[in-house]
Amino acid sequence: MDHFSSEMRASRPHGACEIQPTPDEPSTPLIGREEHPKIKPKWHAPWKLRWKTSGHYGRTLALAMDPGNQWFCSGGEDCTIKVWDLNSGSLKSTLSGQIPIVRALAVSPRYPYMFSSGEDTIIKCWDVETNKVIQQFEGDTLGVYAMAVHPTLDLLVTGGRDGTVHVWDIRSPRNVHLMKGHTNSISDVKCQEADPQVLSASLDNTIRLWDLACGKTMTVLAEHQREVRSLAVHPTDFTFASGGADGIKQWKCPEGAFMQNFEGHDDIINTLSVNADGVLFSGGQNGSMKFWDWKSAYNYQSMDIGGCSLDDEAGICCSTFDKTGSRLITGNADKTIHIYGHDDGAVCLSEE
Repeated sequence: MDHFSSEMRASRPHGACEIQPTPDEPSTPLIGREEHPKIKPKWHAPWKLRWKTSGHYGRTLALAMDPGNQWFCSGGEDCTIKVWDLNSGSLKSTLSGQIPIVRALAVSPRYPYMFSSGEDTIIKCWDVETNKVIQQFEGDTLGVYAMAVHPTLDLLVTGGRDGTVHVWDIRSPRNVHLMKGHTNSISDVKCQEADPQVLSASLDNTIRLWDLACGKTMTVLAEHQREVRSLAVHPTDFTFASGGADGIKQWKCPEGAFMQNFEGHDDIINTLSVNADGVLFSGGQNGSMKFWDWKSAYNYQSMDIGGCSLDDEAGICCSTFDKTGSRLITGNADKTIHIYGHDDGAVCLSEE
């Protein structure tokens, strides 16, 4: 524990330890916020569908990118994990050791490891060079629905149905922290280098920012009025977004100060992803897709998944940008996986 505590504290920005709100009292919306001048939207090239495949025999519920940007993996209701070549779209391998439905995937940036979890209590660590399970963790007591690998520490963070957030030493099946506070299922977790190093979203309508060194809540964000389903952390901007049943909100780290709403996606938001170029993607329960400028919250493109005959097949369940930010991958309720890329013929005609 000393090894992790010293590294965690070393990565904390100066002054971050001084943030000490009452852990279990949610932050309240500010009254009469100051009006800020509107930010002019940045021009972004529109997106178009590049590749589509029937990936799983059921909904595609989880995606994760290879840190080297050569492949990605998907998991779904058919209880399998599939590994895909990012450039060709071809299937590289199918892993079937995860017995229940696969709900979450993560790939380590430091080791050749992939982690998977689902509706049982087992988290599996796969060696991606041999496609074999090399380690197992006993996770959430009711199922593990979200996971993230810390970018610089040997830690895996998971959350699930019992509302707790677990922090694991990936070098051994050891639980470093069991972090409690949420009162409903964890829907998403994210890790970043600086405080707050762990963020969690829950169906209890809140987001928690955690002190990773001591495993305690730093701040509770309670401006969502309904369940929060997804988080997206900007790669360089020290800001993040949250989405769920009542829209999309943007927040500033480290204290979780509210910044702005993204208005206009009038559906339950299942998934958010953001790239370094400042493009936020939101995917809806009804198959609606929107692309936003991160700074201005301007919705510059809207489309839908298309081709679904039934409403329950239209949803977008998960998403991720590749490491360059130039390709977007979505996992969908109609059993498909889509890859979107920039429309190469699009140009910015005006600077107005």
